[in-house]
Amino acid sequence: MDDEKPKHVRRVRYKGKHPKSFKEKYKELNPDQYAEAVEKIKQQGRTPAGMHRSICVREILEILKIQAGETGLDATLGYGGHSLEMLKCLGAGGRLFAIDVDPYELPKTKERLAAVGYGSEVLITQQINFSKIDKVAEEAGSFNFVLADLGVSYMQIDNPERGFTFKYEGPLDLRLDPEKGRSAAALLKAISRRELEELLFENADEPHHKEIASAIVSRIAKKLPLETTIQLQDTIKEALDFLPKDVMKEEIKKACQRCFQALRITVNDEFGALEEFLEKLPYALAPGGRVAILTFHSGEDRRVKKSFQHLLHFGAYSDIAPEPIRASAQESSSNPRARSAKLRWAVKA
Repeated sequence: MDDEKPKHVRRVRYKGKHPKSFKEKYKELNPDQYAEAVEKIKQQGRTPAGMHRSICVREILEILKIQAGETGLDATLGYGGHSLEMLKCLGAGGRLFAIDVDPYELPKTKERLAAVGYGSEVLITQQINFSKIDKVAEEAGSFNFVLADLGVSYMQIDNPERGFTFKYEGPLDLRLDPEKGRSAAALLKAISRRELEELLFENADEPHHKEIASAIVSRIAKKLPLETTIQLQDTIKEALDFLPKDVMKEEIKKACQRCFQALRITVNDEFGALEEFLEKLPYALAPGGRVAILTFHSGEDRRVKKSFQHLLHFGAYSDIAPEPIRASAQESSSNPRARSAKLRWAVKA
């Protein structure tokens, strides 16, 4: 009969006490339904699957000094944690433009923020790279405040289908926008050993860049598959099998982290996009406008620091951070990813 309710289908049970795969973490992936379980995971210093924990929120709000009715930009929307706190400060008449390159996460975040009362009259979202800040400013006008959080979101890292992690099997992709550019797998097929050595060293300070580059190029030359995250991890393991047994496991883990970072930076042209953003930034700020930029590795922080110093010297900024601000000991303890964060600010002249 048409009126009959659909038959209930039980969730497939996972093996063991705790779920291991991304899709099995049904409680973490449904924070509204399992708030208690999600909070317990946070208290353990972990980030629930499919979520992201914003870093240095208090410090960022102190820097930006957001006033009711202002116009601002979240240049890297992500999960929307920073945007939510900035929206709370804006009040009636304010507008927050929020942009991101990720075509999957952007609509989810827009919907999440709309559900708590921030619709299109106050939150204007657009899928665009922050390097095009000038295009956004053409529509918005000058910004009173700008935030750029340069870290990759946990939602992207956790999902094996995006290829950002070596913890799970997935396509070796690493693109923030999978609809543009070439994947990490395609890059590795086309790159020379010398170019790969330079990429690993310059983007991640990888100490074993020569051994790893040689192993990757050799594997491709032998026409062995290098299409998945685990295949790349295995190649790195083989390259580092000369290490002492007592340090090998930890060194391989760190090398994998650095190599995935280096490839991600190149695949998405992250340094090029950052430099373009920094060059255009002063022209998008209103006089007295404030900017805060959160970085997570030396290559990013060095570029932000040099740009701020250069533009202060030439009068584009009236003041900049003398030193980077670090996350508090309490935040670093509860959220280990905060330990590598550096926060810098500048004020438009």
